[in-house]
Amino acid sequence: MEEQKKTESKKKGVLMAIAVLLAFFFVSKLLSGIATNPSQIAYENKCASCHGLEGEGVKEMIPPLANSDWLVNNQETIACVIKYGVKGPMLVNGKEYDIEMLGQKKMKDIELTNIINYINTSWGNTISPMKNVAVIEQLKNCN
Repeated sequence: MEEQKKTESKKKGVLMAIAVLLAFFFVSKLLSGIATNPSQIAYENKCASCHGLEGEGVKEMIPPLANSDWLVNNQETIACVIKYGVKGPMLVNGKEYDIEMLGQKKMKDIELTNIINYINTSWGNTISPMKNVAVIEQLKNCN
């Protein structure tokens, strides 16, 4: 009788361990699609609603950030554009976009730096990271 209780207890322990491992496996699979990079989270919270999770933009309305020639050619003003917005026509990858982008005026410079660096190194973009001091300097010279 005592031996049977020990065997049942061992079986329960093994089953519990298997259940815990399976739960861990499924939770880790679920969470693997959730952003954990603070720069990516900031982008998703502030920019993705317009520019898309993959920087794809919105057809003829909102320009893409992915593989963007405009982004490559405008690094010296990108901080100002994100912080204060932009009006007027803009040529991106051969297409003209003419919709006002509202700025993120309350965004702190370090968050702005993180978002710029996330955009510069995501979705096929291979632009060198920007230092926070460069962002601060850009912000001093915004028109």
